[in-house]
Amino acid sequence: MRDTVFKLYLRSILMTNKFRKVVNKVNKAPRTIRSFLLTKIFCTTVKFAGTASIKLVSVSHTQAVLTLENKKKVRNHIGGIHAIAAALLAESATGIVFGMNVLDTCVPLLKSMTIHYQRRMKGSLTAVAKISEVDVHMIENSNKGSIMVNVEITDESEQQPIVCEMEWAWVAKRT
Repeated sequence: MRDTVFKLYLRSILMTNKFRKVVNKVNKAPRTIRSFLLTKIFCTTVKFAGTASIKLVSVSHTQAVLTLENKKKVRNHIGGIHAIAAALLAESATGIVFGMNVLDTCVPLLKSMTIHYQRRMKGSLTAVAKISEVDVHMIENSNKGSIMVNVEITDESEQQPIVCEMEWAWVAKRT
């Protein structure tokens, strides 16, 4: 019994993720300011997301919901959201939900990104990235690996104008 408790204690010390701790604290704040705080924290760290005005709606260790409004600074020549801005939204959503689970002793890396543009984007975009509990367990219990992180991008017509595949990897930090 004592060994089991000690092992769980050691595991809790070694298995830390600063980003997850910050998000968990923000998620305890009043609902009306959570999105603002999550967005501010993320966009301060990831400057390009701030430049594009990506908004974090909600974040947990298994799901991230982000939005991108169709504003002038992210529009293409035909008035829709630019292809690269949509890719940034997909990368940000998958990176956040993946990053919530990578230990501080490891480095998260985008290994590959495949995007198929199905049709013209209409209005603002919403990204919902999800990761399974099985994937979370695998990430938390190994120093190296890769997984596909699912993301669904919808526009104001509630259709998917793009289909994305994001492969994220993690490796131990060099000491």
